[in-house]
Amino acid sequence: MPRHARGFDTDAAFAHLGKRDRKLGAWMKKLGPIEADPRWRKPFDPVDALARAILYQQLSGKAAATIVARVETAIASDRFHCDTLARCDDTTIRACGVSGNKLLALRDLALRESRNEIPDLRRMSTMDNDAIIAALVPVRGIGRWTVEMMLMFRLGRPDVLPVDDLGIRKGAQVVDKLDDMLKPKDLIERGERWGPYRTYASLYLWRIADSAVKTKTPTKRSQD
Repeated sequence: MPRHARGFDTDAAFAHLGKRDRKLGAWMKKLGPIEADPRWRKPFDPVDALARAILYQQLSGKAAATIVARVETAIASDRFHCDTLARCDDTTIRACGVSGNKLLALRDLALRESRNEIPDLRRMSTMDNDAIIAALVPVRGIGRWTVEMMLMFRLGRPDVLPVDDLGIRKGAQVVDKLDDMLKPKDLIERGERWGPYRTYASLYLWRIADSAVKTKTPTKRSQD
């Protein structure tokens, strides 16, 4: 069974995209190369990462970090999985500032882990992107976008294009000098020329979107 490497050659991706798309290539030269993400080589627990993604949803980074720290204290662990989450009842976790919907999502994640429904890193290395998405989106509170962020920032998969992400759509709008953002289905077609390095193209589209609105700090992403 073929295994998927974590990470890819960013120099090759830079050269490939520059040749395939002049408009994007001009922006890439302006912004400079984006280096490989060090997280591509670091081990991590997918269940823990998904639990943190759930807790961070719809909150500022500071507020979410505070809640995460409270839950870690309550479960006496810095790792979220079925055993550690089982140490606290619902009332205790809710008292940490976790909403009712997020609590249900954490419980569902833990239950699915206990049933061996959440693939670990070894299993993920043998699964393609669509298979990983299909395995994780049934978890309550986990959508396609969250899994795509894991694929890009943690697993280093080279060919992921999150077409529902507003930053990606805004970046593509700026590159093509369009009056309106492309719809996801149109962005899929537009992104065909970026394969097999659509992840690397996405990293630039985010930067281009940030540059267009002159933000002082880069936009935080789910797996940051």
